[in-house]
Amino acid sequence: MLPGLITFLQDSLLLPKADTVAAGINAAATTGEEIKLWDMIVKGGPLMIPLGILSVIAVYVFMERFLTIRKAGRLEDNFMPMIRDHITSGNVNAARSLSRNTNSPIARVIDKGIQRIGKPIDNIEKSMENVGKLEIYKMEKNLIILSIIAGIAPMFGFLGTIAGMIQTFFNISQTSDITLATIAGGIYVKMVTSAAGLIIGLIAYIGYSYLNAQIDKVINKMEYSSAEFIDILQEPTK
Repeated sequence: MLPGLITFLQDSLLLPKADTVAAGINAAATTGEEIKLWDMIVKGGPLMIPLGILSVIAVYVFMERFLTIRKAGRLEDNFMPMIRDHITSGNVNAARSLSRNTNSPIARVIDKGIQRIGKPIDNIEKSMENVGKLEIYKMEKNLIILSIIAGIAPMFGFLGTIAGMIQTFFNISQTSDITLATIAGGIYVKMVTSAAGLIIGLIAYIGYSYLNAQIDKVINKMEYSSAEFIDILQEPTK
């Protein structure tokens, strides 16, 4: 008698019936909503506005700096050979004209060296180094903005999530509705700000690192051309 009663209780109370499970699945399928990106962005709250502004600024700064740095790294392959030919033949004016008419940081560094021809080598190198520093500063202009966005965008995101959780728990305290659906529904939407902040910060950091790498390439070209120019000055004239 007792074993039969236990079996009955297990079947009726602990084990879900097949039709109940099927009904639950159908209900979930019926009530399930497709998550739309725009709806999530809208539900993210007011902090999605500054995050959107930061993303626009990051894209603009990256594209502007990318085009500027790429242009700075361009230099005709025959530039230094022509400078060498002009200087070794004693035609300094032609070398100066070539460097002045070439729109490149490397050409401007070489032009400063040409202007100092006749002075001690140390003075020439110092003058070229000063111009090189100025050109590097021009290339690095506004890069700090990407660094700042990479740091503060995730903070904005976390702030939005924390504010959303505070609002959710405040609503629970007012309505005493502590169902899982209520809690999860309020939190998952507010997590959108965290996701957006992390994505924007990651993109800004990658862009910042990439542009710095491109600047380093230009600096290497500049240093190589400067060393080659000093070698040219130390060669005997024709």
